[in-house]
Amino acid sequence: MRLAIVGALVLGLLGLVEADVVSQGSPHPSHQFFDLGTLRLESGDSLPSAKLLFVTHGQLAPDRRNAVLLPSWYGGNHHGYDFMIGPGRALDPTKQFIVVAEMFGSGGSSSPSNTPDPRHGPRFPSISIRDNVAAMYRLITEKLGVQHLQAVVGFSMGAQQAFQWAVSYPTFVDRIVPICGTAKTYPHGVVRLESAILAYEADSAFAGGNYHVRPEKGHRAWAAHWAAWVFSQEWWRRELYKPKFASPEALLEAWAADTADRDPNDAILQARTWQQHDVGKTPGLGGNLARALGSIRARVLYMPCATDLYFPIGDAESERRFIPDVQWIPIPSLWGHAAGAGRDPADSAFLNENVRRFLSEAAHR
Repeated sequence: MRLAIVGALVLGLLGLVEADVVSQGSPHPSHQFFDLGTLRLESGDSLPSAKLLFVTHGQLAPDRRNAVLLPSWYGGNHHGYDFMIGPGRALDPTKQFIVVAEMFGSGGSSSPSNTPDPRHGPRFPSISIRDNVAAMYRLITEKLGVQHLQAVVGFSMGAQQAFQWAVSYPTFVDRIVPICGTAKTYPHGVVRLESAILAYEADSAFAGGNYHVRPEKGHRAWAAHWAAWVFSQEWWRRELYKPKFASPEALLEAWAADTADRDPNDAILQARTWQQHDVGKTPGLGGNLARALGSIRARVLYMPCATDLYFPIGDAESERRFIPDVQWIPIPSLWGHAAGAGRDPADSAFLNENVRRFLSEAAHR
């Protein structure tokens, strides 16, 4: 079974609290698929019979202007934002039409693991963040008949997509909320992701992506990589993994077991998507990040985490000075990148309150 709540980005600990999130009463609508046909990609390649998996919460208003999009993140699925959806939370299905869509490589939308030959496994084409955004734009407009978004709210790679929405479709989106994610992947992030990819590739069982049995050694090394980066150093020093886990070793064992069904080719595809992202490379902007950020017309609530090791707050600070209309509210948490997934109750409350307030203020502006 795929991780039901958060997926492989925040992995281990976060997947193991599934029961806690479900007990809060989050809705669980049935997922649907949107068939895109043959999808032309930014690389010049194409993906035949492409599909997006998505769910919706709430009803579309008569004027069709109450829609909010939540794009998934690395390894995440359509349950990743459940902690923010519900009456009294940041996103209220009694007032908003909420669309949660899975990016390519999720294992639900078109992915190396679920696409037949000749595009199966390592033969799956390269996918960019802009490819994901363009496909979701078609989902929103063609399938759902929505011509305007109230907001795009995204965590991690979902934050990258939120920025891209604001640059690619500047008049289509009123506001964006990037959480624990930046508009570009900087060199350190590229290197960090490469080390995760190499963990799989170093296992002979991986066989260049043509594996017949799970590359177990590679998977355990890959899982340890993510565990080392997802929480802050101070989180580890204070042993905040307790009482759930008695030791770091116990956490690593649980992490590897909890992600055992994550397909390696899916994981690598999304890591490559993450590595190459830069909104400055949007066509017409000449690779100029500052120009891209300066073109954003949407209101922005920028919410990095003060201790994030994936998307360091310094990277976010360097970007915010170029954004014309931005509110800057860092998450004051020791949970590192995991803070953006609301796994700590204090982080969940902080996110829900600030996102709810921002969307409400924007609606009444």
